[in-house]
Amino acid sequence: MNVLIVSDSHGLTKELQTIVSRHKQHVDAIIHCGDSELTSNHEALQGMLVVRGNCDNERRFPTDLVEEVNGVRFFITHGHLYNVKMTLMNLYYKAKEVGARIVCFGHSHIAGCEQIDDVLFINPGSVYLPRLRREKTYAILHIDEATTTVHFYNIDGKPLHDLTTTYTTK
Repeated sequence: MNVLIVSDSHGLTKELQTIVSRHKQHVDAIIHCGDSELTSNHEALQGMLVVRGNCDNERRFPTDLVEEVNGVRFFITHGHLYNVKMTLMNLYYKAKEVGARIVCFGHSHIAGCEQIDDVLFINPGSVYLPRLRREKTYAILHIDEATTTVHFYNIDGKPLHDLTTTYTTK
């Protein structure tokens, strides 16, 4: 299974559409973790699972989503309501509450992933204004029978091997 994860595009449409076009044939789902600053009917967001971030005015986006993709439960949120700039514990407790194995979030604009117990947290960074790196980033989650790998890419589709992390699938 492959899932494309983006966040914090802050009004960018051409770049978002380019990323989706580059990967859409090879992914089972596309997630936008908020702060798209677009309307729910905008063509750049079609076919995506989208949540509302703190900079989104579109009230039709939910603040949180719980979704099953190929039998794997995801919890998707922007992160501002869970204090993600300080701790992942609030997200961890929410993931446990909803039975999620994967948590996708944004807000901090800092690309990275971390596993706590059996919950994997993925922040794809920002395709608009990254923090702690120069590269504008997004992620692709790959899950097979033996491993779970989070691949990070710059906005031009170049792999960022220093961020890519593999975990043993339980």
